[in-house]
Amino acid sequence: MIIIEPRIRNNICLTAHPVGCAAQVLTQIHYVRSKGPLQSPKRVLVIGASNGYGLAARIVSAFGSSAATVGVAYERPGAPNRSATAGWYNSESFKREAHRAGIPAWNINGDAFSVEVKQEATDVVTSNLGQVDLVIYSIAAPRRIDPVTGDIYSTVIKPIGGPFTARGIDFRTGKITEMTAETATEEEVSHTVKVMGGEDWQQWIKRLLEEKALASGALTIALSYIGPDLTRAIYRDGTIGRAKADLEQTAKRLDALLKPCGGRALISVNKALVTRASAVIPGVLLYISLLYKVMKERNLHEGCIHQMDRLYRNFLFSGKDLPLDSEGRIRLDDWEMRADVQQAVAESWEKVTTENLAQYADLNGFREEFLRHHGFGMPGINYSQPVDPTRI
Repeated sequence: MIIIEPRIRNNICLTAHPVGCAAQVLTQIHYVRSKGPLQSPKRVLVIGASNGYGLAARIVSAFGSSAATVGVAYERPGAPNRSATAGWYNSESFKREAHRAGIPAWNINGDAFSVEVKQEATDVVTSNLGQVDLVIYSIAAPRRIDPVTGDIYSTVIKPIGGPFTARGIDFRTGKITEMTAETATEEEVSHTVKVMGGEDWQQWIKRLLEEKALASGALTIALSYIGPDLTRAIYRDGTIGRAKADLEQTAKRLDALLKPCGGRALISVNKALVTRASAVIPGVLLYISLLYKVMKERNLHEGCIHQMDRLYRNFLFSGKDLPLDSEGRIRLDDWEMRADVQQAVAESWEKVTTENLAQYADLNGFREEFLRHHGFGMPGINYSQPVDPTRI
């Protein structure tokens, strides 16, 4: 039994709290249940199921429509003197709550890029569910080992064609400083596309098809982001944006592949939210803090669970024609990209300083959400109480 506190280094949290993670999973479950039942696929595979949007999608499937789910994630369990990753606690908490509710759930902990994990997931599906009707692809990984060649590829978040300088915020002090990201090399660009692009998603779908584990009429969704002009150089026009463009092109190829059997492959462009990466990208933490304040003032703010619940209820399974943009994408960033919201954020961007940060930005909201992703700051939990880091 140990006391677990948040340890933050370079705006990255290195610890997680088992009781807190379980509580934030329950909070998301309660939200979905409060919205009432929905009609969505009953056999679901979520690739990248332990955090953020992937975890939220799994919760909506299970607790919105009692779907059986298989979740794939690569997380580190705890040890007697060390906490597990937040994702490990989240996955175990989800499975426990699903089983308590009589909802089938299987967790697969391993490298989603590997042939072995793809086969394990396929075997779990065929043995227990026969086939899946919905596949959510939500991978955000720092590196990938090519399953064929063994080559290692690493993700970088850099601009293309020139360095990018923007203001950033020290997560702990609230001090605004300038941050610069150097130009990506061609190798770094190709490596990032290899990790975060669509190749692995395509391999998953082809494997499921080959093993007859994908139902006729199945739907697969991958998640993307575009963002505002303020962060375009580092995000949409940078290495990550190049990878997202590849992901979106993959969606078109997969859509053509699935159409003969009534299936679809789609991209959902989602809202900017707190992630492990967002705290260390030049300009992005400041943008999100400004955005949170503007959207909360307009009662438009959403977290991962709100976004995924709206994706299911208002878009995918509403019974109405699915609205898509000119590129065939779902735009779940519609509230973020509203003209009045973006204008207000841009005006705040020009005015904000370290001294007036609280007036224009919601850094406290960012901090709170960041810590809750790791199980800290949840109401009603005594964090001075020792816990067993190997259990939830």
